[in-house]
Amino acid sequence: MPNALQLEGVSKSFDGYKALSDASFTVKWGEVHALLGENGAGKSSLMNIAAGLYAPESGHLLIDDNPVRLKGPADAARERIGMVHQHFKLVKPFSVAENILLGLPKRAGSHRARLLETERLVAEKAAEIGFAIDPRQTVATLSIAEQQRVEILKVLLAGARILILDEPTAVLTDQEGERLLSTVRKLARQGAAVVLVTHRMSDVKRFADRVTVMRGGRTITTLDPAGIDIAELVKLTVGESPSLPEHTRNEAGPVRLQVRGLRSPERGGRRILSGVDMDLRAGEIYAIAGVGGNGQSELANVLMGLPEPCEGEVQVDGLGDLLSASPAQRRELRIAAIPADRYGLALAGNLSIADNFAIGQVHNGRYGGFWRLREGVVRADTRAAVERFDVQGARSPGQKAALLSGGNAQKLVIAREFSREPNIVLAHSPSRGLDVRAGAAVHQRLLAARDAGAAVLLISEDLDEVLALADRIGVMSGGRIVAEFERPADRQAIGKAMVDHA
Repeated sequence: MPNALQLEGVSKSFDGYKALSDASFTVKWGEVHALLGENGAGKSSLMNIAAGLYAPESGHLLIDDNPVRLKGPADAARERIGMVHQHFKLVKPFSVAENILLGLPKRAGSHRARLLETERLVAEKAAEIGFAIDPRQTVATLSIAEQQRVEILKVLLAGARILILDEPTAVLTDQEGERLLSTVRKLARQGAAVVLVTHRMSDVKRFADRVTVMRGGRTITTLDPAGIDIAELVKLTVGESPSLPEHTRNEAGPVRLQVRGLRSPERGGRRILSGVDMDLRAGEIYAIAGVGGNGQSELANVLMGLPEPCEGEVQVDGLGDLLSASPAQRRELRIAAIPADRYGLALAGNLSIADNFAIGQVHNGRYGGFWRLREGVVRADTRAAVERFDVQGARSPGQKAALLSGGNAQKLVIAREFSREPNIVLAHSPSRGLDVRAGAAVHQRLLAARDAGAAVLLISEDLDEVLALADRIGVMSGGRIVAEFERPADRQAIGKAMVDHA
C-alpha cells in the first residue's frame, strides 16, 4: 500500500529564522501517526506545509507516493488533506453551520437549502462523535472547547482522508478526548491517515501506531510508542522532564476579589451564568474545574473586563466595583489577565514583541506618552523580560509577535502581565497546547505569584493541572459553582460533582 503523505528534506525560514531544516515525516494509510516536539520544534510549520499554508524552500511533498505541489489550502483540500489548527479559524458572528458551509464544496440550490442541509449533516456527525453542538448557535457564544469541536466537524464534513489534528484534545475533558481519539482511530482503521500533533504522552501511548519526534526544526526519530514508556518519550522530546515543585495548601489571606450573584441575560430560556458566588483570597490558587461550555469562558470574560453582559456584583479590594473599572484602573490595581485565546485576546501578532510588552505600562507614563514613546526604555525592558521569562525565538524586540511559537507567545503574555508584581492573577487555560517544559514554566510562575501573596484564579478544563496547582477547587456546572474542595482534593469526587450537575 502506498504512503498517504510524505515530506522529505523540508526546510523553511521566517524572517531569517530557520524553522525547519531538512525535516522529514511519513504517515501511512490506515494509521494514526503522532508528531511530538517542544513548542518551536517545527511541528506546526511542517504540518502547515502539508496543508498548503506555507511553501517549502526546499524538499518534496508526496501523496500516494506521487510528487505534489500545493499552491494553497484549496489544493490541499482537493487532495483531501484537512487540518484542524490549534488556533481556530472560525468566523465568530456566523453560526456553526454557516462556518462549516464555508469549507464545503459548492453545491446546487439556494443558500438557504444548502444551509439547512449543512445543519442536518452537522447534527448527524456531532451525534456520531458524541459532541453536543447546536448547528444554529453563533460561534461567538461558544466556549473554547465548543469551538474546537466545530473545527473538527468542519474538516470531517469536508471529506478529508488525510487528517492533521493540531492539539485536538487540548481543550477537551478526558472523556471527550478519549471519545474523539477513539473515533479518529476508527477512521484510520477504515482507511484514512491521521497525523496527531500533541503534547499528551498518554494520547500517544494509547492511540498512536507510530510517533515521530522533532527538535530544533529537525526530525530526530520515528518509533513504535508501544516499545517505549512515557518517561523515555518525554526525555526524547524535551530532555529531562521538568517537575512541578511540591507544595502544601497555603494559609490564605484576606479576600481580594468577591463575586456574588453573577448572572448573564437569558438566551433561549437559559442563562450561561446563573448565579456565580466565589471568593478569591490572597496567597492562594483557587481553581475552577468543569466540562467546557458551563460558563467558564463567560466568567473569565467578565473578570478580565471583556464585553459580557451580566448582572451581579464583582468587588475587588482597593477599588470596589470591578465591572465598571477602566483598563487603566485594572492596571493600577495590578490585575494580571491571561486569557485562553492568547493570539486573539492577549497579543497583536502583527505588532512587535516590544509593542506587545510595552502596552501594559503605556498608561502610567513609564514609556512616555501614547504619541511619543521612549523607544530605548521599551527595548531595554523588553530584552530584560525576554531573558527573565525565557521567551525563546525572540531574536530582537522588533520581531513580530506572530513569529513566536505557542509556548513562547504565552511566556511573552506572562512577562507583560507580571512586569509589575500582580495582586490578582486571572488565568484561563494558561498551559493549553503547551509542551511539558513550557507548561511547567507557566505553572511555576503561577505558584511564585501565589507565594508572593497574589490571589490567583485558575480556570482550566485540565483536571491534572487543577489538582497539581490548586489550594481550593470550585466545580462549575450550569453557569454556577456547585461544589468546592480543599487541597488535597479527591479526583473522583470532583469528577462526580462535574457529572452529577451537568
